[in-house]
Parts: sequence; structure tokens; C-alpha cells
Amino acid sequence: MIVISNIVYTQYTTYTGGSRHAFLAEDMMEERDISTVSLYGSSKQLCLAVPTRGLKIMGKDFKACFVQIDIREIVDLLAFEDEGRTYFGLYSSNGENLSGTELGTYVSTQNLFDAVKGVISSEVWDKNRAYFAGGAEGSISFTAQGADETLCYVPVEGTDWKMVVLIRSSVIHDRIHDISEKSLASSKNQIIFTLILVLLFAALLLIELRALSRQRLEAERENSRAFRNMANTDSMTGVRNKHAYSDYEQLLNEKIRENEIDKLAVIVCDVNGLKLVNDTQGHAAGDKLIKDASTMLCEHFNHGAVFRIGGDEFAVILQEKGYDTMNEVIAEFNRKVEEHIKTKEVVIAIGHSILKTEDEQLHDVFERADQLVYKRKKELKEMGAPTRQA
Repeated sequence: MIVISNIVYTQYTTYTGGSRHAFLAEDMMEERDISTVSLYGSSKQLCLAVPTRGLKIMGKDFKACFVQIDIREIVDLLAFEDEGRTYFGLYSSNGENLSGTELGTYVSTQNLFDAVKGVISSEVWDKNRAYFAGGAEGSISFTAQGADETLCYVPVEGTDWKMVVLIRSSVIHDRIHDISEKSLASSKNQIIFTLILVLLFAALLLIELRALSRQRLEAERENSRAFRNMANTDSMTGVRNKHAYSDYEQLLNEKIRENEIDKLAVIVCDVNGLKLVNDTQGHAAGDKLIKDASTMLCEHFNHGAVFRIGGDEFAVILQEKGYDTMNEVIAEFNRKVEEHIKTKEVVIAIGHSILKTEDEQLHDVFERADQLVYKRKKELKEMGAPTRQA
């Protein structure tokens, strides 16, 4: 079970926990809490709560995780019986029966001190009641219904409970002569072992919750990367957009300043006749022209980074293998463009320039390449290619 604010989430339902669990009344849990809680129509429950400071899932703060175990189940693990009578029980500091089990026929399920008040002296009664409330261990011997009985009690560490064992003289003499300290220590170790198991379970639950939180965080990171890719992608062509070009330009400028780049070229590209196609054939045809231009650039410069930086303008950045094969690819690209003039297919004017020693930023290379585009457009126009105006 887990707690967000004061809402308790279980496997089957949710409910407001403040009315049942005292530890939820605190604004913030500082340490683990062991307490009892009475559920409607059920016996008392052992409640072990562990704070979960700093744990968030889906933006909500988790206050604690906890488990509940029926106290009767703990008693069933530790109690021993003789002719159907239980001789072991858990009690609160004021002597109330927490486990709801019978402690012999005389004490039964009563408050421990109410039951023995008439069979021991007031001095012994006062002393043991003080021991009980103060967390000390001790014993009370008395004779009732013709039987000599001894109640031995020890505190349960980390709680205000007492573990009480009823020992009859006949049992001591006939069946468990050496019970005393050894049996009490064994019973105490068993209940401590049970509490340790509960703590381990709570720790495992906390680990699972943290693993779930990490999975959620990774999913959010994946979404963030997806959104970032969308922001850097041209929706029409699928190549990188002007925003992506600006980011890449900033990165390359830093490397240029640090003299970390040896091979770098920029190709500036301009699609011929877009205005003419839009005016005579409509914008759908113009969009197709842009897509065809993008496809052609990506097919030829497949070792470069292609960007759409304007309506009919593209840029390609070449490094490494793209730089080494640049001249051959450009020659083949221009040959294909000149064929397209005759077949009325997409025509693209390109100009390129390489990084020089005196260049301080990528824009210096871009400007030289851009100037060469105009020269190439003039050449293509003389060959019969459409221009922006005609």
C-alpha cells in the first residue's frame, strides 16, 4: 500500500488514511513507524510504515509506503497451545489485549491488570503496572482456580507492546522444565524476525516504486527527444529545418574558433522557377517541386547534412567522406540538372565553397557559396531553365 498526500492506494481501492493511520497526521514522516490499527469488522492490524521522501511518480509526491499484517497471524506463528488454550498474547502498555487471543482460562481476553487485580497484592500490582507502562520486562505469579500461574512479559523493541507468556507450574514440572529465559528469548527473536521480514518487504516495495519512477522518467526523456526532432525537422520535406541549421552552425563555429576542423564545405542551393509554378500550376505543384528538389539533394549528397533554410533554398554541409567526394558528386549533380532543363523536371542552382584558414565562422563560407549560386542561375537561364520571375 502506498500513500500520495493522505490518500491511500491499495491493490483494490483507495481511501482517506488520516482516520485510520496516526502516522498520516504528520505533515512529513521522518522515520519508520510501527503502530496498530483497527479495521472495520476485523481484528487489530500491525502497521509498518516507511517514509518515501523525494519519490515522485507522474508529478505526485509519495508520502509513505506501508504494509499491514493481522496480529492474529503473528500470534499463530508464535503461540503454543494445551487442550485448546492459548498461552501467548500481545498487549499494549496499559494491559489491553491487542491480539484478541485467550491467555489461559482465568485471564482470558480481559485487560491483564483488571484480571489479576483480585489475586495479587496491591504492591505487586502497582509495581508490575509501572514496569509494563515503562517498557521494562518482568513477571507476575498468582494462584487462581486452584492453579499456580506465572505471567512473563518482555517489551517488543520499537513498539509500546508487550509479549506475554502464561506459564503454569504443571507445565514447568511436567513438560517444559527449562522454558524460562531461553523460551522468552526464542519467542522474542521470532517476533523480531517477523518484523525484519516485514521491513525487507517494505524495502523491496520501495525499490520497485523507484524502478517504476525511473521507467517513467526515461519515457518522458524519449518524448522530449521526439519533440526535439519534430522541432528540428521540416514538415514538408522531412529534412532538417532552419532551426536545426542555426544549432549546427553554432556548434561548427565553436570548432572553427578552436581550429578543430580541417575539412568543411558548404553548398547553397536554390530551386529554379518556384514562383512560376505556383502562379501557373498552383501551390500543390509548387510543394511537389520543393519535395522533388529535396529528394534529389538527399540522393546525391547522401554523405552530407541537408537543410531547408527557406522557401526554395537549401544548404548542404559536407565533412569527412562527403568532403572527399564533393567534386565528383557536384559534377554529376550539375549534369543531372542540365538534363532536367530538357525534360522539364526540377532544376536547382548550386554554389559551393570550402573552409579557409582566414575564415572565422561558417557564415564566411556560406557567403562565398551563395555568391556562386547567382552565377550558376545565370548559366542555367541561358540554357533555358525557368527563373524565379519567369
